[in-house]
Amino acid sequence: MFGIGGGELVFIIFIALMLFGSDKIPDIARTMGKAMAQLKNATNDIKSEITKSADLDGSDFKNLTSGFTSEIDNVKQGFNKMITDNTSDSSGTKSITDNITSEIDKVKENLDDLTGPIKRQL
Repeated sequence: MFGIGGGELVFIIFIALMLFGSDKIPDIARTMGKAMAQLKNATNDIKSEITKSADLDGSDFKNLTSGFTSEIDNVKQGFNKMITDNTSDSSGTKSITDNITSEIDKVKENLDDLTGPIKRQL
């Protein structure tokens, strides 16, 4: 129990008896028991209040996420429309791909300038 051996527990009980006396030990134990019960009740009350507030706020959370979902769907539709508009002419797609590739190459060059060539350490 709590990493305390039998001998240590007997020693603690002996010290408690010496400090408080045999007539006060039951009163102390009773008081500690009541305090533990009150602490447990307070903890349960806090848990129930948190659960109730989470249940009440859950409906607002669903409304909020549905708003985000609709916005994400709008963005997806916009990207799909942009892609279909640009893929109708093959030269537009080629220019977009070339622009992306050139930007990636620029970033790679900037990284090499900052850090030097990255070498694998063995």
